[in-house]
Amino acid sequence: MLALIMAGGEGSRLNLGEKPLVQVGGQPMIAHVIDAFRSFGSDVVVVASRKTPMTQNWCRVTGTDLFCAGGRGYIEDMVSAVSDLHETGPLFISVSDIPCLNPQIIALVDAEYRKSGKDACSTWVPLSLIRSPRDTDYIEKVNGVPACPAGVNILRGGLIGQPQEELRLLLQEPRLGHNVNTRSDLAYVNSFFRKKVP
Repeated sequence: MLALIMAGGEGSRLNLGEKPLVQVGGQPMIAHVIDAFRSFGSDVVVVASRKTPMTQNWCRVTGTDLFCAGGRGYIEDMVSAVSDLHETGPLFISVSDIPCLNPQIIALVDAEYRKSGKDACSTWVPLSLIRSPRDTDYIEKVNGVPACPAGVNILRGGLIGQPQEELRLLLQEPRLGHNVNTRSDLAYVNSFFRKKVP
């Protein structure tokens, strides 16, 4: 299954340049996410924009497939990429700021999605596992538990832009509670990599 890694935002809260390229555990944050999907067996396309020219350059230098979107917003860039790439089947859509993601988590999401028989899958992590809540506007109850989006989703490309019947998957996975929005988040995640968390 193809994985689109969304990397077109400015990352202004972190204020360390282009967010996907911020170093975590000795390599750019986006590299950890790409490695997780490739280890799972996915082909990867990075969706960048005019707001992330250095990320585009990094993709070219590393030979990573790249789609240059308009930079109008996460949803707009995603829809543009899926449509222009002519993807009709299911595909992963992932943020680029969850460097603790690993192939085992991706495999679990894939298995639960296939078992559900639904068009789409959104992943959620309990609010209690999140060190600093990212965007509290997005907190919802999933299976009765206050939760935030985990940043890894599956959509059916042929239905992009339309409502899709969705599995809301709650994952008790601390690794997904570590996305990087602030320098405090960055220091915390780097401490995990120094400890070589499994």
